[in-house]
Amino acid sequence: MPKPNSTFVTEFLFEGFSSFQWQHRLTFFVVFLTLYLLTLSGNVIIVTIIHLDRHLHTPMYFFLGMLSISETCYTVTIIPRMLFGLLSPQQTISFQDCATQLFFYLTFGINNCFLLTAMGYDRYVAICNPLRYSVIMGKTACVYLASGSLGIGLGIAIVQVTSVFGLPFCEGFVISHFLCDVRPLLKLSCTDTTVNEIITLILSLCALVLPMCLVFISYVLIISTILKIASAEGRKKAFATCASHLTVVIIHYGCASIVYLKPKSQSSVGQDRLISVTYTVITPLLNPVVYSLRNKEVKDAVRRVLGLQITSP
Repeated sequence: MPKPNSTFVTEFLFEGFSSFQWQHRLTFFVVFLTLYLLTLSGNVIIVTIIHLDRHLHTPMYFFLGMLSISETCYTVTIIPRMLFGLLSPQQTISFQDCATQLFFYLTFGINNCFLLTAMGYDRYVAICNPLRYSVIMGKTACVYLASGSLGIGLGIAIVQVTSVFGLPFCEGFVISHFLCDVRPLLKLSCTDTTVNEIITLILSLCALVLPMCLVFISYVLIISTILKIASAEGRKKAFATCASHLTVVIIHYGCASIVYLKPKSQSSVGQDRLISVTYTVITPLLNPVVYSLRNKEVKDAVRRVLGLQITSP
């Protein structure tokens, strides 16, 4: 129960990076702004190239385009306010705005997880069942998988936000973070949060462990199929089609699992904030970087769109 005679808060104050000196905050601002602009421009380039080049009008690149759009929305939800907080440490956010930020943060973050799962399924069908690939991964199936990913994100976000903001926040209003996230908000509540923490754990398992298991199963089947390929060149080509996706999956799920599946007893404010910076600023940049630098089809498409001559190696 809330404490008697308590005043319920109507806004929160981000602690953010206020413990750092202004010189360090200015350095962080320049670095994070650069990474943010690179992420935005990289994702815009990927979506544009996929739209303009007909060679990339395939299920794999449809999902990559959806992931780029989702990553862009995800970063727009978090980073602009974080950058402003670096220049103005005493930054407040209203109760309603905090709930809105958490809702979109969770929606697009979970959407990313399930889009990566859909991409894993696409690779599984392409390698393990190539003769039926065009039938299984038709346009309708791709739309259903992308819509389902967003629907799951929306559903889990609604439940989580309702769970957190249904709690009373009495005297504590300083969020030990640079964004409205679940654990820092639960710590501010002036009532018992055991049920809410159980709900958060169940939702985290659904949003992270379930898609991770599905991707893992896909790659077990993919690897077992690739190993049966007789020629070394064929195995190398098959592995190459999965390399970019597997790289993004490992980093994405790895960071997210550390943030949301780590036991509460092992949680420290500084460590959580550092991991969150990695997850919200650096990880989104890896999607355009990995898929542009490691993917020959994307690089060739860029050359075609720019009108450059493509020469065979």
